[in-house]
Amino acid sequence: MSGNNDDTCAEIYVSGRVQGVYFRGFTQKVASGLGLVGYAQNLPDGRVKVIAQGKKALISELLDNLRIGPELSNVEDVDFKWIDPSDEFTEFFIKR
Repeated sequence: MSGNNDDTCAEIYVSGRVQGVYFRGFTQKVASGLGLVGYAQNLPDGRVKVIAQGKKALISELLDNLRIGPELSNVEDVDFKWIDPSDEFTEFFIKR
């Protein structure tokens, strides 16, 4: 059982009206502000995929923000699972 101060990683899928509404930029701004690394990426099925790595408590805070989303979005569902952290990320970026 890991505590809230251990680095972990979450694989997050956000569905609803989340493309073309600044959702990835919003995610990048919030995640970077929290000191998380990873990326946000639009998927062909209309969802946004987010990989967020950092302190568990901070990822939880990001999840709370993703459930609300930017002003023009309409978030219907946020599905996530904890995955093993990787050392490939040095910042939070928007993946094309």
